[in-house]
Amino acid sequence: MLLVSAGCESAAGRRTKQVDLYLDAVMLTELNQKEMAIEKLNEAVTADNRFLPALSMLGQIYADSNDYEKSAAAYEKATQLDKWSFKDHFNLGRVYQNMKEFGKAAMAYARACEIDAKHLDAHINAAKCFLEVKDYDRALTFSRLAEQIDPNAARVQMLLADIYQARNDYEGLTQSLERALKTDANNPKIMTTLVDAYLKTRRYKPAKDLLLSLTQIEPDNSAVYQNLGYCYLKLSDAEGAIDAYSEAININARDWQARKGLGTAYILKANEEDDPQLRLKAVQQWKMSLAINPDQPNWGTLLKLIEKYSR
Repeated sequence: MLLVSAGCESAAGRRTKQVDLYLDAVMLTELNQKEMAIEKLNEAVTADNRFLPALSMLGQIYADSNDYEKSAAAYEKATQLDKWSFKDHFNLGRVYQNMKEFGKAAMAYARACEIDAKHLDAHINAAKCFLEVKDYDRALTFSRLAEQIDPNAARVQMLLADIYQARNDYEGLTQSLERALKTDANNPKIMTTLVDAYLKTRRYKPAKDLLLSLTQIEPDNSAVYQNLGYCYLKLSDAEGAIDAYSEAININARDWQARKGLGTAYILKANEEDDPQLRLKAVQQWKMSLAINPDQPNWGTLLKLIEKYSR
C-alpha cells in the first residue's frame, strides 16, 4: 500500500511540475521572454508528451515567431491528442496556410468547421484553401456554408465570385458580385470586377451604368473611361464613346488603347454623318496609338484601316 501511495504521489507531483512549468511559460510570454517560455514548455512536454496546454502554447509561440514548421508539429500533436479542439485545428490550418501547404490547411480548417459549424472564418479559410488546390466543388461547398452563416458578408460573396471565375461560371460570378455590391456599395474593387464580368457576358448596358458610377468614385482612373468608351461603342453611341475615350486620354495621354478606341468612335460617327474630317481625326488617333505601342495586338489590321481611311 505504501508503494502504491508513493507512486500516486509521484505522478501527482509530476503533474504539478508540468502545470508549474506551463504557468511559468505563460508569465514569460507576457514578459516577451519567448525563448525562455519555449524552454519551459519543452521541458513540460518532455515530461509528458500528452500535455495538451503546453503543445498548444508552443504552436502559438512558434507561429508568432514565424517558425511555422515547429508550430505545425506542435499543433499536429495537439490535434491528435484532442480531436475536438477547435482552436488547435483552426490554428493548424492557419499555420499551413502561411506555409502555402494549402491541401493540409484545407483539411485542418474543414475539421474545425465540423467542430464549430457556425464559425465564419473557418469556413471562409477552408474555401480559400480548397480554391488554391483547385478543388472547386469543396471550395464552393464551404463558401455556401459561410454564406448561410452570414448572408450579408461581402467578403463571402467576393470569395464565391473568385470560385465562379475559376470555374468560368460567369453567371454565378455576376450574381455573387451583385450581392456583394448590395452589402458594400461603392466599393471600387467589387464594381471593377463586376464590370469585367458584365463585359465577358456582353452585358454592355449594366456595365456602362456601373462605369458611370465609378467615374464619380475614381475620376482620375483612365481605365474606367476607356472601358466606358468601349461600352458606348458596343451600344452604338459614337458621341458617348468619343467623350469617354477623350477623357481617358486627358488623364493619360499615352493610353494607346483609348486612342485606338477613339479612332474607332470617330469612324462610327463619320459614317453616320458622312464627315471626312472625322475620318481624318480617326486616322490621326490610330497613328498615335501605333506610335505609342507599335507591337499592339492586331497592329496589321490597324495599318490597313489607316491606309483605307487616309485616301
